[in-house]
Amino acid sequence: MKSLDILVVGAGIGGLSAAIALSRKGFAVTAIERDASWSVYGVGIIQQSNVIRAMEQLGVLDSFLDAACGFDAVEIFTPDGTKVARVPTPRLVEGRPSNVGIGRRALQKVLGDSAKALGTQLRLGVTAQTFDDDGTKVQVTFSDGTTGSYDAVIGADGVYSQTRAAILPDAEKPEFTGQAVWRYNFPRTEGLDALQVYNGPTGVGLVPMSAEVMYMYVTTPEPDNPRYPKQGIAAAMRAKVAACSPQIRELGEQITDDEGVVYRPLEAMMLHGDWSRGRIGLMGDAVHATTPHLGQGAGMAIEDAIVLAEELERQSDVEAAFVAYRARRYERCRYIVESSLAICHGQLGKSPMVDNHKATAEMFAVVAQPI
Repeated sequence: MKSLDILVVGAGIGGLSAAIALSRKGFAVTAIERDASWSVYGVGIIQQSNVIRAMEQLGVLDSFLDAACGFDAVEIFTPDGTKVARVPTPRLVEGRPSNVGIGRRALQKVLGDSAKALGTQLRLGVTAQTFDDDGTKVQVTFSDGTTGSYDAVIGADGVYSQTRAAILPDAEKPEFTGQAVWRYNFPRTEGLDALQVYNGPTGVGLVPMSAEVMYMYVTTPEPDNPRYPKQGIAAAMRAKVAACSPQIRELGEQITDDEGVVYRPLEAMMLHGDWSRGRIGLMGDAVHATTPHLGQGAGMAIEDAIVLAEELERQSDVEAAFVAYRARRYERCRYIVESSLAICHGQLGKSPMVDNHKATAEMFAVVAQPI
C-alpha cells in the first residue's frame, strides 16, 4: 500500500512496537499516550523465544539484549520447593538466548528510542476524544483541542481501550479472574540461570533481569477483588508467601518496601468477533488481554504489531489489511488467552490443576511457529 499516515493510540509495549514496525515499512506514524509522565512499573517482564525473534524483525535485538538478561530453561517446582523438571527452551534466533528477563523501564527505553529514531512523532498527555471515519480518512479530535487526519488508526490502548469502546461498544469486556499478581525486585540469588516456577494455589516465579537483579511474581486468590492501600502492602505481600516453600518464605523476608510492590488484579478478555471497524483497528490487550501464567501478554502484542504492519503494506486497502491481520492472529492469541486462564482456574480450584511442565512445553512449541 502507498505511504500512509497512521495514528497509534497508546505508547506502551504494543503501541511502540507498532510504531517501529510501521515506520520501517515507510509509513508516517504519530503515537499518543495519555500518561504525561510516560511512567512504567519498576519491576520486570519475561520475554520468551518468540519475542527474541520479533525483536530481530523489529531491528532492535542488539539494544534489547544489551538491556536484558538471557536464559535458556524453565525450572518447575512443587509447592514444597522440590524441583521436578528443567525444561530447555528453544532458541529461535541462532546464537541468541531463548528467553530474557528485562526491566519494564529498560524495555520502554529500547522501544521508545527506536520509534523516535525512526521518525515517530510521540505526543504525551494526550487522548483521542472522537473519531470520524468517512471511508477515506479518519478525522480525530484530541484532548488538547487539536485535530488530525489519518489513513488508519490503531488502538493499542490496553484492556480498557477507549478506542474499542468507540468502535465496538458491544464487544466483550474484561472480566476479573478471581486472582491477582504481586511483583517485587530482589538481589539475584546465586545459581539462578532460568525462570523458576513454583506451583500451588499461590503460584510463584523468579525471573533473572540482570547480573545483579531478579524479580518475583506471585499469583494469589483474591475472590473479592480487594484494593490494598500502599501503606502496608509489603507486609501484605510477605503474608501471601508465608505458606510457600522454604526458599520463597526466606526471600519473602526481604519484601519490606511498600513502594517496591506492584499489585494488579488479573483480568482476561478475548474478542471473538471483529477487531476493527472501517479504518480503525485494535491490537494487544485491547483485543486479547491474557493473564500472565504463560508469560505471553506482551509477546502477543509485539507479534500483532509486526503482522499488522505487514498486512498494511501488503493489502490494497486499510480495511482489507485489518481483516487479514485478524485472520492471522486470532487462533494464536485465543490459544494463549485460554491456556493461561486454564492455569489460573486450576490454581483457584475452579478446574483441574494444569501440569505447568506440559503447558509450558506446549506453549513454546506453539509460539515457535511463524507468525
